[in-house]
Amino acid sequence: MKFPGKRKNRHYFPVAEKGRESADPHSLRTEPFCLVGIDQLLVDIECGVEQDFLPRHGLKKGESQLLDDRAAEEIYRGLKAKGKVLGEYAGGSVGNTLHNYSILSEERSVALGAIAKNITLGDYAFKYVRNTSSKVDLSYLQPSENPLGRAMCFVTPDGERTFGISKGCMNDLSPEFIPGEVIEKASALLISAYLLRGEKDPIFGSTVKACEIALAAGVPVVITLGTSSLIGSKKDFFRDFIKKYVACVAMNGREALALTGLGDPLLAAENALELADLVLLTVGAHGLYLGGYVDERYARRTTHKLHTKSLVDYNMYEFSRPMRKSDCARPLKIYTHISPFLGGPMVIKNTNGAGDGALAALLHDLGARKYHQAKVPNSPKNLVNSLSYSSLSQISKYANRVSFEVLAQNSPRLARALPEKEDSLQEAYWDA
Repeated sequence: MKFPGKRKNRHYFPVAEKGRESADPHSLRTEPFCLVGIDQLLVDIECGVEQDFLPRHGLKKGESQLLDDRAAEEIYRGLKAKGKVLGEYAGGSVGNTLHNYSILSEERSVALGAIAKNITLGDYAFKYVRNTSSKVDLSYLQPSENPLGRAMCFVTPDGERTFGISKGCMNDLSPEFIPGEVIEKASALLISAYLLRGEKDPIFGSTVKACEIALAAGVPVVITLGTSSLIGSKKDFFRDFIKKYVACVAMNGREALALTGLGDPLLAAENALELADLVLLTVGAHGLYLGGYVDERYARRTTHKLHTKSLVDYNMYEFSRPMRKSDCARPLKIYTHISPFLGGPMVIKNTNGAGDGALAALLHDLGARKYHQAKVPNSPKNLVNSLSYSSLSQISKYANRVSFEVLAQNSPRLARALPEKEDSLQEAYWDA
């Protein structure tokens, strides 16, 4: 696996100490080290619209809402005829994250979901497959008689993005197409709140089944919350679901407010840690926060300046590697915050997918942890049962850098890995 950031090999594969690296040359060939994600497969269609377009079509600004398939087709044809369609891309929050994970790690990931049975040149399903990394394994997808779903992104002159979702086959995934043997060996299971919108949809039962398998196998479940209106409408349901199944929650400020009732990002992260073991909270122009747990024995003090906001000295133990709360004898809550890399791009071409990019970086680090456990089983790092390979502080740097790359391009999916030489990533992760 390609490790995140610039690495000093002596820290990970030392030749001076015998017996640390596995002597079995086939030790990694028997392990997939793949990320598994369940998604409502979609094509993103980006459209430029005027301010009065949204109320005319009953769309709430800045939110994600369902559109009737026929209405979506009429809107699409109308905007296409006027030259308002700016681009059509493979989409879906989980799909974007799987693609970016495979680009960053150069490792396999597995997508679960439903796709149109008959794919023809130039149709939506074709565009989805064409724009997805070859490292994303699509062989477990369920074929459906329905067309592929569409997420129409309406961009108003102020830059705000509003989504109208045409379902197509996106909810058709049935429990029979959940491969338990793949999930049991995964580095993580990635889901989104969208999968749990309709309890009568087949994909709802499939998602619960996958989470049950992951929970029994000790595979961390990671959820991205998606949209604040959905979380707010089913707040108690999602809090209970996260507490039962989820190890890591990824959200933005509005979603955090809907889940916790708290507008302050640090306090929202603190509240979310009562439900999950790890929290990724993106706050747009203010950067991102990470929160987690560490056993008091393994807490590592930061060498950076201590900061106080709504929590006193909140970054004191940001050099610690996060753990599951259940693995801590004396759990401490730990936090870190980072402002946007270089203040953000000079020109932001696309805000869609920046949070998914940050999450892909975090998932890469979780995968690197599983890789390292098998590759260097006698490493001192493996004496601690941590969730991640790197410290909270270093994960934030990596996630921040990936978000910058997404913001600077006109697509939520990375076209390439990060450059090999990055001034922001010169420090070895071992040292922080």
